[in-house]
Amino acid sequence: MPLTKKNYILMLVGAIIIVLGFVLMSGGGEHTATEFDESIFSFRRITLAPIVVIAGFVFEIFAIMKRFDHNTKTK
Repeated sequence: MPLTKKNYILMLVGAIIIVLGFVLMSGGGEHTATEFDESIFSFRRITLAPIVVIAGFVFEIFAIMKRFDHNTKTK
């Protein structure tokens, strides 16, 4: 069975979740070469962002595997 429009919409939502995870992971670089910035080890970058990315990939698998019933016959 081919993918339906609903599957593609769910896949787009999953891609947005993955991009959001990578945006949460970005930043926190050093401002100068002589000082170390501890913000790269924040909860958001080390824990939250990878969880969001993995959740996005799991949602993508769900979006691909989900089947929508097109049989609307009534008795």
